[in-house]
Amino acid sequence: MSRPMLRAALLSGLVMVAAFAQVAVAQERMLEIQHALGTTRLEVPPQRVVAFDLGVLDSLERLGVDVVGVPKASLPAYLSRYLDARYTSVGSLTEPDFERIEVLRPDVIFISGRQSSHYAELSRLAPTIYMGIDTADYLASFESNMRLLGRVFGKQEQVEAELGRIRQSIERVRARAHGKTALVVLVTAGRLSAFGPGSRYGFVYDVLGLEPANDDIQVSTHGQPISFEFLLQEDPDYLLVIDRDAVVAGGGAQPARQVIENELVRHTRAYREGQIVYLDPSYWYLSGGGLDSFARMIADVAAVLR
Repeated sequence: MSRPMLRAALLSGLVMVAAFAQVAVAQERMLEIQHALGTTRLEVPPQRVVAFDLGVLDSLERLGVDVVGVPKASLPAYLSRYLDARYTSVGSLTEPDFERIEVLRPDVIFISGRQSSHYAELSRLAPTIYMGIDTADYLASFESNMRLLGRVFGKQEQVEAELGRIRQSIERVRARAHGKTALVVLVTAGRLSAFGPGSRYGFVYDVLGLEPANDDIQVSTHGQPISFEFLLQEDPDYLLVIDRDAVVAGGGAQPARQVIENELVRHTRAYREGQIVYLDPSYWYLSGGGLDSFARMIADVAAVLR
């Protein structure tokens, strides 16, 4: 083979190698993500992020990942820095502002249950990933979501370190929770609803090891309606109370403490022993399921166990 022909062959081979390398890099940068609402193809790492799910938002903050759009109308106090003008308001937790999202041209949108009915429309604007927690297997679902964020943003080692700390916290709580009964109650508009195993707050029993005061509570998004007589009848060691109105009613609602601590409930073990616990609804109702919020929820339970 002549020298010019050899040179041409070598150049051709180099071009082919470069082309294959580019294809390999492109494949590495493209993730196919399966979730409860479908399959989403996403180029990683995304640069322009919209986070509707507040657990995802507090996780991204923990991981040092910035966002461009958040549901400012519904932000809890611990995420108040996202009220800054540098972040675009993309609606509320239940009503996305599609026009603003389109203008933002996001690379990815993270949603959960409150936005699930808008999945198809949001997917037309950008790759959209459902990050809701499967409450039937809370811990595994939470860890899967966090590891997905690690893969998407190249933060795998940091995620594993965070998950390790959370697992250690869980084990410490379980050791102290053994043999103690509890009931999680949501208060809204003066009415009560309870949550048992497998429910939105079922991780209190299923993960943290407190024994449910009642095993037959119906699993429902907003809990099973109950009476004050039910509280006296079940008489748990710990009554864990979430004041929904404190974060969604816009003020003026009767505080949960005034609703709960009536003459009937004062006869319960939890009241007599000072074990009615008012949980921070910013984490327990608005967010949850994030590296920050889940860790704080575990800490809330740990702080009251005796």
